[in-house]
Amino acid sequence: MMLSFEDTPVTQKTQHAEPLGRLSDDETDASLQRVRAEDKRVINGMADVNQLVPFKYKWAWEKYLAACANHWMPQEINMSRDIAQWKDTTALTEDERRIVRRNLGFFTTADSLAANNIVLGTYRHITAPECRQYLLRQGFEEAIHTHAYQYIVESLALDEGEVFNAYHEIQSIRDKDEFLIPFINTLTDPAFTTGTHENDQRLLKSLIVFACIMEGLFFYVGFVQILALGRQNKMTGAAEQYQYILRDESMHCNFGIDLINTIKLENPQLWTAEFREEIRGLMRRGVELEYRYAEDTMPRGVLGLNAAMFKEYLRFVANRRCQQIGLEELYDNANNPFPWMSEMIDLKKEKNFFETRVTEYQTGGALSWD
Repeated sequence: MMLSFEDTPVTQKTQHAEPLGRLSDDETDASLQRVRAEDKRVINGMADVNQLVPFKYKWAWEKYLAACANHWMPQEINMSRDIAQWKDTTALTEDERRIVRRNLGFFTTADSLAANNIVLGTYRHITAPECRQYLLRQGFEEAIHTHAYQYIVESLALDEGEVFNAYHEIQSIRDKDEFLIPFINTLTDPAFTTGTHENDQRLLKSLIVFACIMEGLFFYVGFVQILALGRQNKMTGAAEQYQYILRDESMHCNFGIDLINTIKLENPQLWTAEFREEIRGLMRRGVELEYRYAEDTMPRGVLGLNAAMFKEYLRFVANRRCQQIGLEELYDNANNPFPWMSEMIDLKKEKNFFETRVTEYQTGGALSWD
């Protein structure tokens, strides 16, 4: 039986209403329970996670809005030129083809790991709804990136079994993934909860590995290699997709760093000397693994690049990540041998360097690189 409005019982409070302008005791209690911005915390918060406003972490909301404005889809990018080059046995060297296959072999799994880490792990332990809002968008972007790699693989008619199993079969890729998986497992374990000093440090450590090493270091050899191909007018469709992915991942990394620094600010007891030294060791290990990957993907010089250049670049990037989370630099006098990579991240609403199309393709929201 359906109740009409008239059927709804009249409450005692309605029959004996308080004078206009005065709150009843029940209403006063309710107002005291309303979420206040100052009550919010990134982890271990007691405020209602379903109430987005009032904002406390406006930086997270602004990143969410920027990410939405930067929306793109892989199939919007024309791959016909890449297909022709891949079929032409003279258009690409075998070393260049190795770079493409190795990159796809790593990235197809890496962004799936990233998505699982967000959806099944990080999201559960973050109690600030503004940050959760961005994480939802980030998870969707990881799905777009996985879609992009699949689109490239399908367009080039590559051996799907070979590419998608590379993280099992190629040692340099497997080593990176095996380094990451324990930290992802920490957050995705249904039994894991925050609230103790030890577990809060485990959470913070996993967030640092995820933002500063996975997204902030392990992706960068691949980005340089594929974008270098694009700069030489090769595989321009794939390179354009990597350009957009780099833009997204740069924001993911920056969001993660803001999240880490906010947790540190709200929980200074976690940032012990012993913990900092452990993080420095993980960063060194990350540089070592990514350099081995660089050696594997390019055993000989190609595209004006060589593995030794990546050793310097990875040290430069690692120093930057350490600075961003308040650690001392790991490597003295490390320089950036690829200054044009900064230009890739800083591109505005201009025709991109591949000369394939204008990046400002979305009405009301350009592919801003801010």
